[in-house]
Amino acid sequence: MSGSDGIPGGIPALLERLGLPGLVDVRTHFMPQNVLDKVWAYFDAVGPLTGVEWPITYREEEERRLALLRGFGVVAFTAMLYPHKPGMAAWLNSWAADFAARTPDCLHTATLFPEPGVDQYVHRALDAGARVFKVHLQVGGFDPNDLALDGSWGALADSGTPVVVHCGSGPTPGNFTGPGPMGRLLARHPGLRVIVAHMGMPEYGDFLDLAQRYEGVHLDTTMTFTDFSERLAPFPEAERKRLLDLGDRILLGSDFPNIPYPYVHQLHALERLGLGDDWLRRVLYENGAALFHVKQAG
Repeated sequence: MSGSDGIPGGIPALLERLGLPGLVDVRTHFMPQNVLDKVWAYFDAVGPLTGVEWPITYREEEERRLALLRGFGVVAFTAMLYPHKPGMAAWLNSWAADFAARTPDCLHTATLFPEPGVDQYVHRALDAGARVFKVHLQVGGFDPNDLALDGSWGALADSGTPVVVHCGSGPTPGNFTGPGPMGRLLARHPGLRVIVAHMGMPEYGDFLDLAQRYEGVHLDTTMTFTDFSERLAPFPEAERKRLLDLGDRILLGSDFPNIPYPYVHQLHALERLGLGDDWLRRVLYENGAALFHVKQAG
């Protein structure tokens, strides 16, 4: 998995060339094993459902996954988890708080769902030190503008806590995916720090518009530009200049471990865009380190 995927010398050589202490990956998944097993079962069934095979490259036990991620040079990462029904979010937040306490290089992650008590457990998570939230509109099947969430969005905006939101319509549309619902939410809460997962795939241009309109909107690179995604939802060539224009608000994301290719391929896909080493430094480390106040070791 070193130079075999397009980067001579692999990840260590890339980091040395760029002068980076490591990678900040804002979109990695750690969750209770029984929940992760169900996620993996979903991806195992994606082939029959959509005709696209999705093999899990890093189907390993938790400690092995942590060792792999650190071995790739990742110095800060997340535990992206999300509920698909009421009654799950507070439990997931409790698990994530414990995981962060025993995993210092993991950014303490939390989630939410439109349900009674959401404001209370969001505040509890923030008080406990949550540094990033995850929301999955496709899996959760809810409108981000549900009034039950208004207080929680306000608390997140006031605290400046970033929220990674899967709001694009890939791989399949949901009732509340696409730029419309998120655009309405940002109009009501313009101070929100939103990280658009997968750069809004496949509605790339629309979410780039939102990023240019709202300074708190960021985009993560998860799966974008890889051979896998370029076959399904290619990034428009005409939008490439805007990647440079918004270079300080694009963050490395990978979807590790649930990716159908080696981790290094995401880095190669970004490098081969040809947007320059300064852009690559910001995306791979500097933007995420600044947003989450990641301190460089030593």
